[in-house]
Amino acid sequence: MADPDALRTRFTRTLEAARGGPDSAGPDPAPYVDNLLARWQEPQRRYHTLVHLTAVLDHVDVLEEHADDPAAVRLAAWFHDAVYNPDRSENEERSARLAERALSEAGVPDARTAEVARLVRLTVTHAPADDDRDGQVLCDADLAILAAPPSAYAAYTAAVREEYHFVPNDAFRAGRAAILRQLLDLPRLFRTPYGKEEWEATARYNLRGELALLMD
Repeated sequence: MADPDALRTRFTRTLEAARGGPDSAGPDPAPYVDNLLARWQEPQRRYHTLVHLTAVLDHVDVLEEHADDPAAVRLAAWFHDAVYNPDRSENEERSARLAERALSEAGVPDARTAEVARLVRLTVTHAPADDDRDGQVLCDADLAILAAPPSAYAAYTAAVREEYHFVPNDAFRAGRAAILRQLLDLPRLFRTPYGKEEWEATARYNLRGELALLMD
């Protein structure tokens, strides 16, 4: 379960770190985190909820040593699905623009704000460059659900289907199968050393199992 109070504390600490430390100047973090928490609890969400946000943040914690700028990665986790409408294709771009506006106003330096927005946009493809350590951490954290235990993976796939309830079954199955094949065709799903070692094999097993069910 997600704990909004704990998330508020996590955001405040991350924003302070991104601004330069707890004594750095800047507006009260509360309005910013309250806005984000409200967005992550919108009624159209079934998978992209506070539970997903918490999981991504937890996975960033696990992968932190592989990042060059953990504060930027954590802020990108907060913003990466802040704008989310299942029937729209520009969610990542709108989320990145939200990050640019909010973080600039909140006192985050321009260079770090730009890095957060770049990372958010990277979640369109989940294809970070080989030397993009921050991008690798964010993308691995976002995709870590693919390596979940069977019951959690089943809950994930069910929640994704609920988000796309307006898509007819045949069209959904075809579209989802195409995504799964694209993922399985990648030379590797995870880019960090930890992700490759701990998550890759399980994720591929889960993807193959889901694809087989869709093809039945």
